[in-house]
Amino acid sequence: MCYRGFMILRDPVHGLVSFESPEEEIVPALLEAREVQRLRRVHQLGLTSLAYPGADHSRFSHALGTAHVMKLFIERIRAISGELPFWQRLTSERARDALAAALLHDVGHGPYSHLFEEAMPEGPSHEVWSTRIVEDPSTDINKILTQFDRQLPRRVCSLIRGEHELPYLAHAVSGTFDVDRCDYLLRDAHFTGVSYGRYDLEWLLRSFCLAPPRKEGAAPTLAIDGTKGLPAIESFTLARLFMYQQVYFHKASRSSDFMISRILARVRTLLLDGEKVEGVPSAVEKIALENDAPLRDYLQLDDAIMWTALVGFQDSQDKILSDLSQRLINRKLLKAYELFGEAASPEGRERCHHIARDLAQSAGFDPDIYVGLDAPTMAAFDDSKDATTVLFPDQTELRPGDVSFLLSRLRGQVLSPPRIIYPPELREELQAALGPGNSTNVHRGPHILGENSPERESSHRIL
Repeated sequence: MCYRGFMILRDPVHGLVSFESPEEEIVPALLEAREVQRLRRVHQLGLTSLAYPGADHSRFSHALGTAHVMKLFIERIRAISGELPFWQRLTSERARDALAAALLHDVGHGPYSHLFEEAMPEGPSHEVWSTRIVEDPSTDINKILTQFDRQLPRRVCSLIRGEHELPYLAHAVSGTFDVDRCDYLLRDAHFTGVSYGRYDLEWLLRSFCLAPPRKEGAAPTLAIDGTKGLPAIESFTLARLFMYQQVYFHKASRSSDFMISRILARVRTLLLDGEKVEGVPSAVEKIALENDAPLRDYLQLDDAIMWTALVGFQDSQDKILSDLSQRLINRKLLKAYELFGEAASPEGRERCHHIARDLAQSAGFDPDIYVGLDAPTMAAFDDSKDATTVLFPDQTELRPGDVSFLLSRLRGQVLSPPRIIYPPELREELQAALGPGNSTNVHRGPHILGENSPERESSHRIL
């Protein structure tokens, strides 16, 4: 419900969400922008609903949730910053900037969110698209921002990049415990039904404090209260680890991601060969041919447009494009064979990959299209670059991993579940080649690479 620029609504994750003060009216104003409304048509988790049927939530709801968490963060900082000099405090202008940046941080995402840029790595990243949208005078977002302040688009883009004169505000937009992660972990856990992806947001925010400036005249940095904040950041870190392990790296989700990447790669190959592909969205064609696209064309893209294109690709004269599209549309996904033990080592992965490619070739499948080595990676915990510290009453500052036993054990560890992606028609042959008696059955469990493991350097994402 909106009234005179203010907004009150119900959110399934945060409950009652409101933007009612003058500095918060930037949020309901920006929600009127076409570029923000477009996020209603972009799924937050891409094709993850093929594995978790409830995961149909949008980037729009996540953007709103992120702005709400930023509002809570602002309230917390103001409660503890009374002794700061005026120039280091969160003024109404800075609070407005932060709320706008939180809402717009992902406005540049393409269809299926991260999946689109992974499938078309030749094109600009979503961060680049976000800044283009904010800074382009033709967009609704830019016009709304400049109505408040002509310099506001520039400041919002700086915050999206994690840059600000107040380090604690920059870290809230882009950092280990930023408002983006704070919302998407809870939101993705809610809609996938994964209960262990939840953590105590209220206690985490209550644990934030400000560390003294590291040099004279500098602004304070964001810190965690050492007397009561460790359980909050530990549960946050575990929630993130579990979400990657069980949701973001789910084999059905990774398989569908792989198929989208192969479909768009096939489209690009056909276009570069001079062949016409019916139903290709203009922006996809331009990115495929020129590695970029006009902003107007890019903003026409959403999940519905891409899904319509995929439906059309089923009737393509190109047999590979037609087959892959039919499989994806009807959820006849390529299979994922998980590798464990010695088979998960760099040498083992390559050996298994070659075996799968040979089997595919013999069965008449193009191994460059239908077979892949999928090895996504995720750092379990890394505090080497983040300036957020743990602050104790005697003003001692330590890194979280130096204080928490749990975080010290997770520091430097990398979650990496390697899999072979292959056509289901090869299931029996592949299992016979890599199954009983093979070292792939040595160990069952999440594949964790240690900080000094040789596997860590060679693990990669194929998308």
